[in-house]
Amino acid sequence: MANPQPDRIFAAKPDKIVAARRFKPLRRAVKIPVWGDLSIRLGLALFLITIVVMIHWFDRGGLVDTVDGDVSFLDVVYFTMISITTTGFGDIAPVTDRARLVEAVIVTPIRFAVFFIFVGTAYNFIIKRSWENWRMARIQEKLSDHVVVLGYGVSGSQSVEELIERGTDAAAIVVVDPSEERLVEAEKLGVNVMAADATRDETLKAVRIQTAHSVLVSAGRDDTSILIVLTVRHLAPKVPISVVVRADDNELLARQAGANTVINPVRFTGLLLAGSAKGAHIADYLADLASVTGRVHLVERVVEEEECGKSISELTTGGRGLRIYRNGRAIGYWEEECQSLQLGDVIVEIVPTENGTSSGDGH
Repeated sequence: MANPQPDRIFAAKPDKIVAARRFKPLRRAVKIPVWGDLSIRLGLALFLITIVVMIHWFDRGGLVDTVDGDVSFLDVVYFTMISITTTGFGDIAPVTDRARLVEAVIVTPIRFAVFFIFVGTAYNFIIKRSWENWRMARIQEKLSDHVVVLGYGVSGSQSVEELIERGTDAAAIVVVDPSEERLVEAEKLGVNVMAADATRDETLKAVRIQTAHSVLVSAGRDDTSILIVLTVRHLAPKVPISVVVRADDNELLARQAGANTVINPVRFTGLLLAGSAKGAHIADYLADLASVTGRVHLVERVVEEEECGKSISELTTGGRGLRIYRNGRAIGYWEEECQSLQLGDVIVEIVPTENGTSSGDGH
């Protein structure tokens, strides 16, 4: 396999990726485990409570116990807890000006800090997680016949924008990328997003790869892209996969991994350059074909029943047929087989877009 390209999106080594076992929109793996985060929060709360206990102990002369008149260390701990929790039974209370000043200036801010620590912990570990899990479950329920885009770099982002321009519902597109920043941009388009490693089985299962309409892979590195293709093909044997590779000798590997379509942007750029040398408008026309915003674009579809028996030049759409695919073989419009279309044939045609003029055919 050729050396990978430098503009990588996914890390080359799986051990450098921390894969989350739960998947939520716009989430990436935390640097410390959940129990570590919880321990830090609880430790900070206990540290602040200890400070208040020490302050009350050293200033116990300003407290009065209405029960026995003696303020012991246990009484201080008790008073600290009811003070921080704002319970306030009134059996122990500050009576001196200094003790009340300490309660107002020092203890009250600490009380709020401890309160926010516990509220924040409850939100992060219970409320927020439950909400995200419920929201993710609702999204997964509606994922069927959707397009999964694995990698949101330059190629991936342009493909998503082009899909939406071609009429694909943004809610039927799922973008998976480990970069939070890129996913923020993707979310603005209204698509479903997930911050995760696309080489992992659990990631692809979470986006219901088995029910996808198609999968577009553009990981930025040939080795990672091919690994993703292998993983997708293992989980979804019948889903069409398109992948971007940059090295010529990796195209065969990508097809062997299970990709139906392999796109080499470097080679395509070379074709455009060579074409421009033979004619000034060839590159413009090819770009016109590739984009939905042009006057014409390429369409691949299954031959309709009423078209069976007709010639490729007699399509019901009014487009210009270029070739058909029959039993895995490409047949050009000039060949005899194209003079009688059959059920199951896949046709590639050029059709005018709304930007085409009504007076001409747009070609």
